[in-house]
Amino acid sequence: MNLLKKSVYVLALALAAAGVCGWHYWNYYQQFLTVPLNLVAEGSIFVVQPGMSGKAVVASLSAQGLSREAWPWRVLFRMHPVVLKAGEYELYAGITPPEFLRLLEKGEVVRYRFTLVEGWTYQQVVDALYADPVLGPWLRDKVSETSLRSAHALLGPAEGSLLPETYVFTRDENALQVLDWAADAMNLALAEAWDLRAPDHPVKSPYELLILASIIEKETALNSERAEVSGVFVRRLQKGMRLQTDPTVIYGLGDAYDGDIRRSDLEMDTPYNTYTRFGLPPTPICMPGRASLQAAARPASGDALYFVADGKGGHVFSATLEEHQRGVDRLTGKN
Repeated sequence: MNLLKKSVYVLALALAAAGVCGWHYWNYYQQFLTVPLNLVAEGSIFVVQPGMSGKAVVASLSAQGLSREAWPWRVLFRMHPVVLKAGEYELYAGITPPEFLRLLEKGEVVRYRFTLVEGWTYQQVVDALYADPVLGPWLRDKVSETSLRSAHALLGPAEGSLLPETYVFTRDENALQVLDWAADAMNLALAEAWDLRAPDHPVKSPYELLILASIIEKETALNSERAEVSGVFVRRLQKGMRLQTDPTVIYGLGDAYDGDIRRSDLEMDTPYNTYTRFGLPPTPICMPGRASLQAAARPASGDALYFVADGKGGHVFSATLEEHQRGVDRLTGKN
């Protein structure tokens, strides 16, 4: 065999070997694409840190035991480059490497929910934030309750400043951002309610409307009678009558309130005692929801000036004190 033939033969063998090797690797790669990640449990979380590269993702997969492969992942990332969005990704059972890559490509990070409940006070909001399993740890580590109140106070009075809703957030967002969203939402909802108010409405500012809405929120949980409760308070304000509403008294008592309201409580003068003082209290007494804001702006027409709980979750409304007293007597079994 001359030198040329020998060279051709060697080259042919090399090409054949390379072909076999290439076929093997390609076949292995194709198999890799169909094998699910090694999840320990359904709903496992994979975290992409800010600025993380594809190489770092592969290393993290290996470190967590989700996949022991390396080079197939590098090939996959080269063939399908993606812009990685930082955050937490929930992995489902049976997820394959291409599906994992699509998950990262879509940026479908895990989202959490925090609900502010209608009628909560600001203190209840603070307590719930610190107790939240996602928001709480960062908050306890970074912000004291005193600092939180001080930061929020710069935006205005804290009580009533947040709109009760469910707020959706990701792991890289924090409690201060949630508070900002809730404050912005309340400003918008209050502005919308203020624009709805009747021409002869006795409140003089959006903040006074917010105070009235907070009282309505604490007086009734029924959407069907919020406007009627609002009508009673609006007519009382127009007539120069005291509001005489228990929730404001309770709020003024603070920690001294033990669950029972007594005559002595009604006679104890505080800025929030609407039995001893005329007009609205100085601040809201809770966070009113949208329904109470709108009811405060658009009270129901009528002549009712009094109402009393009917024992079934609603109220009985009366136009005169005599009628009101008869209703109270019936409900308390005096008649």
